[in-house]
Amino acid sequence: MPARGLSRLPSLTGLRFPAALLVFISHVGQPVPQTRLFEDDKLAMDLNKATEKAGSLGVAFFFVLSGFVLTWSARPNDTARAFWRRRFAKIYPNYVITWGLAMLLFASAYTPTRVALANLFMVQVWIPDFTYLLSVDPANWSLGCELIFYASFPLLHRLFLRIDPARLKYWIGAVVAAIILTPLFTYNVLPDSQSVQLNTSAAADASVEQFWFAYFFPPVRLLDFALGMLVAHAVLNGRWRNIGLLWSSVLLAGSYWLAQESDMLYAQRATSIIPIILLIAAAAMADAKGEFTLFRNRTMVWLGEISFAFYLLHFIVLAYGRKLLGHDLYSTPVASALAAALFAVSVLTSWALYALVERPITRHWSRPRREKSCRRRF
Repeated sequence: MPARGLSRLPSLTGLRFPAALLVFISHVGQPVPQTRLFEDDKLAMDLNKATEKAGSLGVAFFFVLSGFVLTWSARPNDTARAFWRRRFAKIYPNYVITWGLAMLLFASAYTPTRVALANLFMVQVWIPDFTYLLSVDPANWSLGCELIFYASFPLLHRLFLRIDPARLKYWIGAVVAAIILTPLFTYNVLPDSQSVQLNTSAAADASVEQFWFAYFFPPVRLLDFALGMLVAHAVLNGRWRNIGLLWSSVLLAGSYWLAQESDMLYAQRATSIIPIILLIAAAAMADAKGEFTLFRNRTMVWLGEISFAFYLLHFIVLAYGRKLLGHDLYSTPVASALAAALFAVSVLTSWALYALVERPITRHWSRPRREKSCRRRF
């Protein structure tokens, strides 16, 4: 394997867009007034059933990928303060702009000020109430988790660097087990009253508190991020058994079928975690060896670069597009064409946000700066 930082991992950049696309598909498939386009009730319900687990798969992939990539690209002489500055510049300007757009275009009509401010400062994810959790731009809840990941990274990085490479497999196994057991713990320990119903395709089997703890609660989702970090260390130290991109992809597809047959919390948290780490590691190792992958071509890498903006903007485009269209529902061909058009608008607006805001700000704040000798290093 190459030395740390010698590979930019274009395949992992390319894989970011399919993960964001899964979240887009899950929102298009929701049969709710805010986004629904299809008139046929049976088709709408079937579409929802087929796509309702896609969003949770995409989010889990992003969380693991974040830990992997940050570990792979960690600068040996970096400081915690410099790392946090770069992450802030990468994430928050896009976040504030999309928050403002959502409030301006539709969310201000039904969002209390306290909820809007909680969303703006990324603390909505700490409150077990869907009025907060899925407020303003619903996809934004995951950024509240990412905030905790970034705050924790310098400490976790120092800790994981001290692990004997031969023992990394035990750490990875322990974290995987903790993630898989999270639903079991949640179902048996947390209150099961006030059942939550997020869709109409299946009866809910978790309470609001249970769903919040297992899926949204930042310390619990930190397990996903830490798993990505540990897998990166294993790959960098030559301690990973690679099964390749093809079999990893097959297992990931199979895990989605399993999620369709599983209880809510297992489907949201446990069924796909092993295929996710296998796929991420396989893509990184293919890039490190210079092997061909479907995800490292120019188009996929470009889509991956705009994927963060796409993730933040796509629901705004869907919801505002639905608002402009009024209350009418459409035949299957027309609704499909409208969904494709909204996807295209999401891509174009994401490109604009990336080119005009994210890229220039990130480049400016990523330039090396002289750090004071008294600053703590990691």
